Amino acid sequence: MPSYIQRLHQKVLEKKTPALVGLDPRFSQLPPSVIQAAEKRCSGNQHEIKATAYEEFCCRIIDVVAPLVPAVKPQVAFFEQCGPAGCVALSRVIQHARKAGLIVIADAKRGDIGSTAEAYADAWLAGEDPEAAPFASDALTVNPYLGSDTLEPFTRLAAERNAGIYILVRTSNPGAATFQDRESDSQKLYEHVADVVEKLAAESSNGNDFGSIGAVVGATYPEELAALRKAMPHTPLLIPGYGSQGGGASDVIPGFASGGLGALVNSSRGINFAYEREPYREQYSPEEWEKAVEAATKQMVVDLSSVFE
Repeated sequence: MPSYIQRLHQKVLEKKTPALVGLDPRFSQLPPSVIQAAEKRCSGNQHEIKATAYEEFCCRIIDVVAPLVPAVKPQVAFFEQCGPAGCVALSRVIQHARKAGLIVIADAKRGDIGSTAEAYADAWLAGEDPEAAPFASDALTVNPYLGSDTLEPFTRLAAERNAGIYILVRTSNPGAATFQDRESDSQKLYEHVADVVEKLAAESSNGNDFGSIGAVVGATYPEELAALRKAMPHTPLLIPGYGSQGGGASDVIPGFASGGLGALVNSSRGINFAYEREPYREQYSPEEWEKAVEAATKQMVVDLSSVFE
């Protein structure tokens, strides 16, 4: 059976792009037509209306981007914010993406100890079989900062189900340095984490170039991205920070191995709400928001095309 990274790389080669579309539904930015439709269909409370709107919005984005990119990344927090209805909506969004042939990375940043970590892993890591977990993700983002023992339940189940995990190593937020840059033994904390992740990735590679244990490394620190790529040769990277957070195509190139493999580059707001920003705001009305999503996704693919040159 193909591993997670083999399935992912096959999709990347088919689409000829490492572009990853994040699904970050924000109620205040949703197209008015989506909100109005949810209000008509749903007789429940405001949380249920939001969940209904989020499901429609994300499923319609999936339909637009499925022919263009290999993967999507739902941000779990926005769905959890809606309570039980949001969790149901998220499950449906993930299944919709899987049926569309996309790799799904759940951005939940889970991390805990013992049986709690095992429960999180069992809930989120479906891997190759979409029926293997209630949230049918191919991969999951994981927070390692409770210690290396928190990772074992995730890595073990990922191996069993041909799933993947992406461990937070160097994040793209401005305050990341507060903890991640703290030094011990002449090495920064994120570099310690990178060493652990690379060991796990190498162990999961089965002699191939990459394993299925990945790392989250932000595009907002391109020099560190290059250094971490060198320090983690077997580790697939998930690179946030492109687009709305300030990272450009030239910033992410150091994260890739030859042939354009070994990394995914995420854009969420810049694609989800492209109809609100230039140049798409002048080209498309709010009712044409899906055309703006398509145009922004295609532009991202073009921007990243140098990776495959």
